[in-house]
Amino acid sequence: MHWPGSPFPLGATWDGEGTNFALFAPAAESVDLCLFDDDGTESRVELDEVTYHVWHGYLPRVGPRQRYGFRVDGPYDAARGLRWNPSKLLIDPYALALDGEFTLDDAVFGYVANRDDTTQDHRDSAPYVPKSVVVHDPFPWGEDHHRPHVAWADSVIYELHVKGFTARHPDVPPEIRGTYAGLAHPAPISHLRRLGVTAVELMPVHHFVSEPAVLRRGLSNYWGYNTLGYFAPHAAYAASGSRGEQVREFKAMVRALHAAGIEVILDVVYNHTAEGDETGPTLSLRGIDNPTYYRLRDDDPRYYLDYTGTGNTLNAQQPHVLQLIMDSLRYWVTEMHVDGFRFDLASALARSFHDVDKLSAFFDIIQQDPVLSRVKLIAEPWDLGPGGYLVGEFPPLWTEWNGKYRDAVRDFWRGDGNGVAGVASRLSGSSDLYQDDGRKPYASINFVTCHDGFTLRDLVSYEQKHNEANGEGNNDGNDDNRSWNCGVEGDTDDRDVTTLRARQMRNFLTTLLLSTGVPMLRMGDELAHTQRGNNNAYCQDNELSWLDWSAAQSDLIDVVARLVELRRTHPVFRQRAFFEGHRLDDGVKDLAWFRPDGAELGDADWSAGDLRTVGMYLSGRGIRTRGPRGERIVDDSFLWLLHAGDDAVQVRLPGQPWASAYAIELDTAQPALAPGGHVDVSAVLTMPPRSALLLRAL
Repeated sequence: MHWPGSPFPLGATWDGEGTNFALFAPAAESVDLCLFDDDGTESRVELDEVTYHVWHGYLPRVGPRQRYGFRVDGPYDAARGLRWNPSKLLIDPYALALDGEFTLDDAVFGYVANRDDTTQDHRDSAPYVPKSVVVHDPFPWGEDHHRPHVAWADSVIYELHVKGFTARHPDVPPEIRGTYAGLAHPAPISHLRRLGVTAVELMPVHHFVSEPAVLRRGLSNYWGYNTLGYFAPHAAYAASGSRGEQVREFKAMVRALHAAGIEVILDVVYNHTAEGDETGPTLSLRGIDNPTYYRLRDDDPRYYLDYTGTGNTLNAQQPHVLQLIMDSLRYWVTEMHVDGFRFDLASALARSFHDVDKLSAFFDIIQQDPVLSRVKLIAEPWDLGPGGYLVGEFPPLWTEWNGKYRDAVRDFWRGDGNGVAGVASRLSGSSDLYQDDGRKPYASINFVTCHDGFTLRDLVSYEQKHNEANGEGNNDGNDDNRSWNCGVEGDTDDRDVTTLRARQMRNFLTTLLLSTGVPMLRMGDELAHTQRGNNNAYCQDNELSWLDWSAAQSDLIDVVARLVELRRTHPVFRQRAFFEGHRLDDGVKDLAWFRPDGAELGDADWSAGDLRTVGMYLSGRGIRTRGPRGERIVDDSFLWLLHAGDDAVQVRLPGQPWASAYAIELDTAQPALAPGGHVDVSAVLTMPPRSALLLRAL
């Protein structure tokens, strides 16, 4: 027996006596709620109440841990984009947990295998797909309402994969390695605190499944950019169970990270789902209402508009799809206590009709939302559609992964011969990208490496990708790596090469962590982790991707920790407003650039392609911010020297009024960046090839 129930809220809601189920399916002809016993026995309840296109019903005595799904009926006409099929069990888009594996079987497809997608398949998919789970979790958050609220300018982000970070960690108990509980363990948290990072950016933790093509190659999706459930924590990352236990385990992880002063940012994938193109499986939205949830081609709705490279694009212009996204985001903030989001291929969410629109409903609704407008928002400011590369084009409130920073810094240190103009703009906050619309330097999320591409060690060890293990003939992954192998491709015992590579890694880390903007580190770069030249390890759920803590090079850990501490101690590296290049009352500029001969750069120098050495002077008296009581902040001033040439160079230091002497704060030619005493302004320094010096003005 069931009661009519309520159309709100969507999903499965337990009230202590029973559960209300509600599913938005505007064009469906019928909806069955399917309940599953522990042995897999299915019982069906026809939902006969429909309000505002929401099918709903209330079942007494049905409560937490109950597994369920939906079967939705309607016409099957692929030529018109209609793909209803009641033989396919569908995930509730609002499910808070999912239980069970996705098994690649012909029955998971809505069409007959080995035929085109216009012929409907009538086999039952229930044995092969995950089930939704009714969840109720009154978690004891305790003092977590005092979350760390780190200002953007003070943030240091660490991009992290939940499984890969602890899967091989020797100090984490084996039974919780690679899980939320593993990440909450004191050992990995101690490592994060040693580095000094203020936030972890978790690669996708929304429940995901592997693509059929990947499974057919005997591999699985590791990165997680193939979402099935936007409310459900990925069940495989839970050590405690998958019938709702993963929700509590995720919350406990967040609580532990917050207690250590570390924010939690989620990498979220609302641009597409795991159902792929017209040949993909029917798992959820496709079988609920394909034309509503996905963007279909106007000229032939059998096919999908694909701005994501995955086969489909979520239709974020449709109000109820936008509601799904917003409800999911608010849930992760209010119920799961996360502190922000990084939006994968964010341009795809902002397309009105076919063009990316900065005034789209997606931006508008986040701007006015009282919850989401107050958390950290990071855009990956591109997609794979025309006009989709939009670095610097997102509206205020948003920060962006700055792909131009990555490219400029890589080009400079590999010695591309393009001079210093490009890298200078990136080191000083990318004002050319973010200043004109009122944004601040911290709108730029600076990074040199991320999950997508070479690791830092591979960036200095390989010039070509080596993705053969992915089973795609080495045709996958980016060919534009802007890398330099220091003379030998791959691993080598040549001491000169390995010494140079180590120095290059220190150069990249120093550049990243002292640049104006918000630095983001890639997990494992501080351990010199290698993927043996694989720059697209999305399907490598194995020791190629998992961090090898036993091989960690602690000197790089110390380098990162020292640089982060230097950044934290000196606000001159954490500017909250753009430099103006104006002269201060002591005669120096807030920002100045110098040639190796000690003179300021002139117009001709900016266009000199053969200039490989530049000095960046940061005045501590010109900091563009105030303290919490409005007091003016004064810091030390620094001269940062970067030399990307193949040969040593002699550098003359700027004298008065810039400084009367200098103290060497760090030297990338030294393995530990060791300080080196004082230097008189009359001195001429010899910088080794590919090195950087940070001098404090006295």
